Amino acid sequence: MTSQTDSRARRNVIVLVLAQAILGAQMPMIFTIGGLAGQSLASNPCFATLPISLIVLGSMLAATPVSNMMQKYGRRAGFFLGAGSGAVGGAIGAYGLYVASFPIFLLGSLVTGIYMSAQGFYRFAAADSASDAFRPKAISYVMAGGLASAIIGPQLVKVTADAYVIPFLGTYAAVIAVNVIGSVLFLFLDIPKPPVPAVDAPKGRSRLELLKTPRIAVAVIVAAVSYSLMNLVMTSTPLAVVGCGFEKGDAANVVTAHVLAMFAPSFFTGHLIARFGVERIMATGLVILAGAGVVGLSGVELEQFFIALVLLGIGWNFGFIGATSMLAGAHEAHERGRMQGLNDLIVFGAVTFASLASGGLMNCSGGLPQQGWTSVNLAMAPFLALAGAALIWLWLRPKDEA
Repeated sequence: MTSQTDSRARRNVIVLVLAQAILGAQMPMIFTIGGLAGQSLASNPCFATLPISLIVLGSMLAATPVSNMMQKYGRRAGFFLGAGSGAVGGAIGAYGLYVASFPIFLLGSLVTGIYMSAQGFYRFAAADSASDAFRPKAISYVMAGGLASAIIGPQLVKVTADAYVIPFLGTYAAVIAVNVIGSVLFLFLDIPKPPVPAVDAPKGRSRLELLKTPRIAVAVIVAAVSYSLMNLVMTSTPLAVVGCGFEKGDAANVVTAHVLAMFAPSFFTGHLIARFGVERIMATGLVILAGAGVVGLSGVELEQFFIALVLLGIGWNFGFIGATSMLAGAHEAHERGRMQGLNDLIVFGAVTFASLASGGLMNCSGGLPQQGWTSVNLAMAPFLALAGAALIWLWLRPKDEA
């Protein structure tokens, strides 16, 4: 039975890896240019990263409705909705650039957030039809698809950013094409719709009861901290790189290295989890994130940006994939829609806060870009302490309670 189940799971993983590679390319594209485009449109530089913040806010607001939709109509319907929203968001963003309207540009970012929310469920979809043994590897392989998106996205930025008189307009046109082409993949997805529960079927735990479960609580905390700190630093990076005297191409290269580091470890993260345990891999991720902050504080030479962002990507990978694996094994199938939507609501709520804080810390905490970059990296410390304390608390609990 396990072999048959995993045969289907492996086919789905191939589809989801390709979706992560092609459709996922739009996220490094937008994250590379979003702050720079915002800076060109916003009247106040403190709002430069607001477009990226609105994407994350849209993802947070869409998480529960998209999860509920998938629970009722299946993963495929939710993923088509995400790709369609990505195309519409790209079109609105392109129009906002064309008419030089910051509010319209922000609206496009908000709609794009629906795509980001749907993309977040690729990892859960990989686990749906997998056995317990294959689950962490399936999640890890799908996340590894982001390796290709890390190459495709920034390279498309280089080709399209100055393709038209209006900067970045060509990039948003490319975003539309990526969503239209990539959505065809979901026709090949083979994940059965969740069965309609019988009247006497177990209802599962409430959201509050789920969050009181120790392993779920810790998984949510580590996922939220890993993702929000990654976003906090990455959002400011293009502004910091360009602000410290380097070129837009250098910023794109740093983001490329970062996204490669986010997804390259995914080829073996699942194996590491299976061998050493999910808690140790999550803890390792937090330590590496701390290392990224230390390097970021050490200076603003181009190689320091590269090293800090590579460490940031690896730390996110271990922390976030570890937390996803822990969460996927801590709730029942009939609780899936409720728990996964709640998880992403919390995670992307934290990421929204981090993204909003990123622009303020970078542009409004000192007169120089170097001072803003220092503030961004110092802000990581208390949240890493919170996640680390949560993991230690879980380790110290009796095994049957944890």
